[in-house]
Amino acid sequence: MQFKISKELLEQIEQLIQAKNDQELEVLLNDMHHADIAEIFDELSIDEATYIFKILDSEKTAEILLELEEDVREKILRGLSAKEIAEELDELDTDDAADIIAELPDSKKEEVISELEDLEHAKDIVDLLRYDEDSAGGLMGKELVKVNENWNVLTCVKEMRIQAENVTRVHSIYVVDDENRLKGRLSLKDLLTTSTKTPISEVYIPKVDSVKVNTSSVDVARIMQKYDLEAIPVVDEMGRLVGRITIDDIVDVIKDEADKDYQLAAGISQDVEADDSIIELTKARLPWLVLALCGGFISVEMLGLFGGAMEKHGELFFFTPLIAAMAGNVGVQSSAIIVQGLANQSISGSIVNRLLKEISLALLNGVILATILFVGSHFILGVEPKIGMIVTIALISVIIIASLIGTFIPLILDKFGIDPALATGPFITTSNDICGILIYFSIAKLILGF
Repeated sequence: MQFKISKELLEQIEQLIQAKNDQELEVLLNDMHHADIAEIFDELSIDEATYIFKILDSEKTAEILLELEEDVREKILRGLSAKEIAEELDELDTDDAADIIAELPDSKKEEVISELEDLEHAKDIVDLLRYDEDSAGGLMGKELVKVNENWNVLTCVKEMRIQAENVTRVHSIYVVDDENRLKGRLSLKDLLTTSTKTPISEVYIPKVDSVKVNTSSVDVARIMQKYDLEAIPVVDEMGRLVGRITIDDIVDVIKDEADKDYQLAAGISQDVEADDSIIELTKARLPWLVLALCGGFISVEMLGLFGGAMEKHGELFFFTPLIAAMAGNVGVQSSAIIVQGLANQSISGSIVNRLLKEISLALLNGVILATILFVGSHFILGVEPKIGMIVTIALISVIIIASLIGTFIPLILDKFGIDPALATGPFITTSNDICGILIYFSIAKLILGF
């Protein structure tokens, strides 16, 4: 059954905090999942959340930290001493601990690291902090199980028991040589069904998918998604095994990338949350709104150029919003398909073939929509056939041009290393609106001769 926060539960928790009834509060929360407690923290004040945080067991609070929204986590960590933060990090895997330390102010990072009790754990965290957060090195954890190719099965089992104590989940057993270079992986089934004296070199699977430390997080996600991997080893430039990335980290990457693309498509240029400050939200939204406003000025100026035509043929004006809207909608549809294909790496063939396909699709859609428009405008609105012909020809032309722009722009952006999701937002709708109006009145001028 899905957990839901009730008003009664929040009131009960707030009353226990006010009464400083730590024992009953601990009993109430200890049976809850850490993700559910994180949801409760979002509903409480920071002082109340920090109070609860300090009375719960550090093993539980460490997991809660990972589930909290970044701004809530930042405020709670601000209320903890370096020693208290270090106690939390001692309970976490190295990759999660490194992510949390990276969020701390520079002045507090060294202090927290110096308070870590497990020196090997601290060394691994410091090592991870030197990698870019959007790279395989920034995603990986140091916890893994590895065996030497020169060992026999019995030695491997003994060593694996020791190593597995520090690993939450054993996804794979990696095989390395004396220089710690990744050689392959070991099947648990083969390990269990083979004589204990058999050398590992005769049993292990030499082929193993891996990524370099500087591989981008998005590329890692694509590889793991393509090959259905639960974990993937990370090697340095010399092929030495330095860590592993697990599926839970990749799910976060995919979610973050999707959020970023969605915001770009909506015309938001920075990574923001709904509860960010008004200043932050304004800085993220304003640039694209200014672009849309400039586009609007251009559209108004363009309409002014054809003011004489609208005086003589006023009915042309009433179809202007329709033409502009269709241009924007068709452009967004085309660009959305291309952006999705680029993200999934499912687009094949040359740009010319892609453009030809879009022209064919746009022509078919344009003819169908233009026929509906021509019949509707004549029999429902009573528009004369000549004006109806202008509007239908313009609609077909606009749909074709908008499809080409919607296809071409994301492909070009991707070629120059710019996020193609940019092409599904106000940029594409504004440019297509302007093109739509220009095409519409140019065709009208050509036919009516004004």
